[in-house]
Amino acid sequence: MNQIRDVVKDDQPRERLLIEGVSSLSNTELLAVLLRTGTKEESVLALAGRILHHFDGLRMLKDATVEELTNINGIGIAKAAQLIAAFELGRRMVRIEYKERYSIRSPEDCANYMMEEMRFLQQEHFVCLYLNTKNQVMHRQTVFIGSLNASIVHPREIFREAFRRSAASIICLHNHPSGDPAPSREDIEVTKRLAECGKIMGVDLLDHIIIGEHRFVSLKEKGYI
Repeated sequence: MNQIRDVVKDDQPRERLLIEGVSSLSNTELLAVLLRTGTKEESVLALAGRILHHFDGLRMLKDATVEELTNINGIGIAKAAQLIAAFELGRRMVRIEYKERYSIRSPEDCANYMMEEMRFLQQEHFVCLYLNTKNQVMHRQTVFIGSLNASIVHPREIFREAFRRSAASIICLHNHPSGDPAPSREDIEVTKRLAECGKIMGVDLLDHIIIGEHRFVSLKEKGYI
């Protein structure tokens, strides 16, 4: 079985990481460091390159399941678990950085907070941000996954968490996998319904942001809140 140490020393990604810094490594080399070993037939760098090619780059690889990974020759349960754990740690580290200090003062702030995570999603995700009196994000929760429908996005699920967290206000977001953030009739109906419920319950809906591909729409700015 070929290991990283079996590759010519100047080409060893782990050695380059330690000497030149992690930013000097390509995506293939970083993946090779995580995998550690290749197979009897190919080096770890060749295996890493084949995985990236199979998933057409990092965009699809980051959401790969255990089943999808283990279907690739050379990837067993252990390697699949290592990769999935590494991707999840990356996501959590981004959230921690924002969670400790992030305040939302504008639609742009909110879009920047969630854009990189939500623009890659292949299905619609409806996410709620729960804010304190300083407009700082206390908690975030994915309320549901699927096509937006007023009968599915029930205020009970959204405001129950607001009360549990003692949130002063909420911001809702959802993504359009097409990349076009233009609001649909359902988007507008859901927004109006949640805004009305928020007024009754004393927890303001500050905005509903629709995330597209590097674009967003604020339904507050559109006048629906």
